[in-house]
Amino acid sequence: MLTKQRIDELNRLISELKLSIDNYEYLDKALTHSSYTFENKLSNLLNNERLEFLGDAILKLIASNYLYTRFPEYSEGELTKIRSILISDNTLARLAAKIDLGKYIKLGYHEKKMGGSTRSSNLACAFEAFLGAFYIDGKLSLLYDFLIPLLEPEVTEIDQSAAKYNFKAILQEYTQGHGIKLPDYRIVKEEGPPHDRTFEIEVFVSDESVGYGSGKSKKEAQQKAAHMALTSLGLHEEK
Repeated sequence: MLTKQRIDELNRLISELKLSIDNYEYLDKALTHSSYTFENKLSNLLNNERLEFLGDAILKLIASNYLYTRFPEYSEGELTKIRSILISDNTLARLAAKIDLGKYIKLGYHEKKMGGSTRSSNLACAFEAFLGAFYIDGKLSLLYDFLIPLLEPEVTEIDQSAAKYNFKAILQEYTQGHGIKLPDYRIVKEEGPPHDRTFEIEVFVSDESVGYGSGKSKKEAQQKAAHMALTSLGLHEEK
C-alpha cells in the first residue's frame, strides 16, 4: 500500500508532465530500483525490471512508427541505425534527466549514497519502466503525445550526426555483405551486485576475436566491442 506522501510525489511528477494514471502501484514499481528491494528484503517482482522489459518494447514501437512516418524515403537500414542510437541508454538517460525522473526513483541506501539517482543506467531503466507502467494502465495514446516531443529534437540531432552509424549495425552489415557468419558477442566476465553489474564482452567474426568492450549494460559493452572490431578490421578510423 502506497503512502500518501508517495502518492503526492507521483502526482507532482505526472502533473508536471501533463500525464495521468489510474493505478499508482504500476508507477511506483516503475520507479523502484532493484537496490531498494534488495536492501529491504522485498521480492524482485516489486522492482522495475519487468516493467523495463515491457517499456523497451513500447519505446521501440513508438520510435519505429515515428521514424517510419518522418522519413518515408529512408531504407530499413537507415531507420534502424537512427533508432538504435535513439533508444540507447545514453539517450534514454538524457531524456529521463530532462523530466527530472531521478528525483522520484526509490533507491537502496548505498546506491543513493553513490549517486544512483543520476547514474545513466538507472535513469535509462527507469525511463523504460515508466513507459511500461503507462502502457499497462491503458495509456498508449497518451504515451505517443508525451514521447514524440521528447524524441523529435533527439532524432534531428542523430540524423544530422555521424553518431547514427551504430557500430554494431555497421559490423553486422559488413559480415552480411561478405557472406560470413554474423558477429558473435560473448560475455567473458560479469561482476558486481545485481543492481550495479559490469559486463565484459568479446566479439568474434569468423571465429576470430576482433574486439573487446566493457560497460554497465550488455548493450554498452557490445557497442564498445563492435567499435574496436571495426577499428581492427580497418573499417573505422579513430579521430
